Amino acid sequence: MKRDASNLIAHELIGLKGEVVEGHYKGIEGEIVYETKNTLSFMTERGLKIVPKKPSVFKFDLPEGAVIIEGERILGRPEDRVRRCPRT
Repeated sequence: MKRDASNLIAHELIGLKGEVVEGHYKGIEGEIVYETKNTLSFMTERGLKIVPKKPSVFKFDLPEGAVIIEGERILGRPEDRVRRCPRT
């Protein structure tokens, strides 16, 4: 299944370019290099930054454009998130 705006929360986020657009960590941007149940790790120009998902809102860059997602929607381990989301 192709990764796009309609199914991004069911896909792996590692490797995407992203930015925190709301929350305490607003302004952090870079490539997502690691993900846990509650955090995303960004490799930025200033090194590794670990950002909690729940109080944050993220913007992810996809080939067809940017997608904004509330961190609460991507809570959970990536492998569990895939199972939780309905397939179309």
